[in-house]
Amino acid sequence: MRYLIVCLVLAGCAGLSENECRSANWYEVGDRDGLNGNPPRIDTYAYQCERHNAQASREQYLEGWWMGNATYRDRTAGSESN
Repeated sequence: MRYLIVCLVLAGCAGLSENECRSANWYEVGDRDGLNGNPPRIDTYAYQCERHNAQASREQYLEGWWMGNATYRDRTAGSESN
């Protein structure tokens, strides 16, 4: 289920369902966004989930995003010098 959520989020879907908002692992969603070099998208997710009276965890998302982004930057740092 969480892979479906991540795929939908990464694909830029029209919106998250109530179930997706309530069951998302926000750390993992943030980590995936960071690993893919995406800017933080927590505001978009929070807005989408707010429509369902659900909350996206900003803190968990950003913790995951910082970790994923650090890995992304480490991975791409070597390719920039080529």
